Amino acid sequence: MAKQPMLKFVKIDRDMPEKRSADARKTDFREIYAEYADAKAKEQASRCSQCGVPYCQSHCPLHNNIPDWLRLTAEGRLQEAYAISQATNTFPEICGRICPQDRLCEGNCVIEQSGHGTVTIGSVEKYITDTAWEEGWVEDIKPVAKRDERVAVIGAGPGGLAAADVLVRAGCKVTVYDRYDRAGGLLTYGIPGFKLEKDIVLRRVDQLAKAGVEFVMNCDVDGDIFATIRAENEAVIIATGVYKSRDLELPGLEADGIVKAIDYLTCSNKVSFGDSVEDYDSGKLNAAGKKVVVIGGGDTAMDCVRTAIRQGAESVKCLYRRDRANMPGSQRETQNAEEEGVVFEWLSAPKGFVSVPGEGSAKVSGVQVQKMRLGAPDATGRQSPEVIEGADYVEEADLVVKALGFEPEDLPTLWDQPELAVTRWGTIKAAFTTGATELPGVYAVGDIVRGASLVVWAIRDGRDCAAAVLEGFDTKPAVAAE
Repeated sequence: MAKQPMLKFVKIDRDMPEKRSADARKTDFREIYAEYADAKAKEQASRCSQCGVPYCQSHCPLHNNIPDWLRLTAEGRLQEAYAISQATNTFPEICGRICPQDRLCEGNCVIEQSGHGTVTIGSVEKYITDTAWEEGWVEDIKPVAKRDERVAVIGAGPGGLAAADVLVRAGCKVTVYDRYDRAGGLLTYGIPGFKLEKDIVLRRVDQLAKAGVEFVMNCDVDGDIFATIRAENEAVIIATGVYKSRDLELPGLEADGIVKAIDYLTCSNKVSFGDSVEDYDSGKLNAAGKKVVVIGGGDTAMDCVRTAIRQGAESVKCLYRRDRANMPGSQRETQNAEEEGVVFEWLSAPKGFVSVPGEGSAKVSGVQVQKMRLGAPDATGRQSPEVIEGADYVEEADLVVKALGFEPEDLPTLWDQPELAVTRWGTIKAAFTTGATELPGVYAVGDIVRGASLVVWAIRDGRDCAAAVLEGFDTKPAVAAE
């Protein structure tokens, strides 16, 4: 009888890939985790309990067949494991790096709930696909048929790219439009390299381009362009994401040195590509030698504080109005930031900004901070922060980064499409699973529908929407590919 390769969680402890020391990693933008060795990947995969109801799978937005590819990895059948992983996920190596596994698959692992420590699902997922690329198992996309239908995708982020992948494999002619000079959306310009190195993203873009997807970059869609795109295509998928930064209405906000997180992160990523960026060279979006304060407690705030450390900031502090247990960002990322020297000021909120005279305009010199305590729960069940009177103080700052989240742009107005229905939050109103909007032939996916959400949900939406578009085309027979 063959030896049982699984259920070894009672004998083998959870073991993450080795993490570079804080002193080493904060000097560059390379990823902080090393790759598993083959033996270690097999060992950690073998901890899976192969439970009858896999909560890891049901709590994954893509419903990845996690138990099966863990078993195949434990058995050394890595190419088969990759095939299973790729079947449900357009970008498994990206999800393995940036998904908040502690809130999704790993957070719902049965053995974690029994006290044995969750299976390292994300790290094994990353290892499987990285190995597949190295071994040449990732094949060129070969469309299964020749189709005449043309589909436009507006937005080259994860949702748009996932939809393009499904459509081009089916034989559709796909054109992707994006406002930036490189495809990838927030994968390229919003997430720092220490979480996701950019060659990982661009090789997927190259794979799509090689398959025939046309990329039209530096294209800021307006009413005329949208009308033309719609006229030239049988279907249009809106995957623009949400890029309008939430803001504060506080005294002193107009001072120089107070910047938006998206501008700060985009600038840093452009510099990492080797681009010349005036706002970085001038110091406007460069933290070097500065006292930096980041306002916010989500993953974007974590990206900003850790970027500032790598740019050589004198000090980096993060203000968040609730406590650590109630912050929306990843606890793993918070720990990484603390290791790298970031100081978190919990239960602290900005009240205003202090400035000093500068060249032409005032220059920020500090943040007026009011201390908070947690009171009664709000409508979501989280405790609402309350001001502690008389506990205000000034936090010195040369650079303040506002990481307060994102809202949708007013696309009906920007694109002169008043019939494009939106919700009361400004997101596009689209049908569940299909993404169909109230405009015939127009669909929407990802954050522009959900609001600011996770990359994995954008991928799920893109895949589901593309399947719905193809289903709508199926009344027209396809011609078999040669």
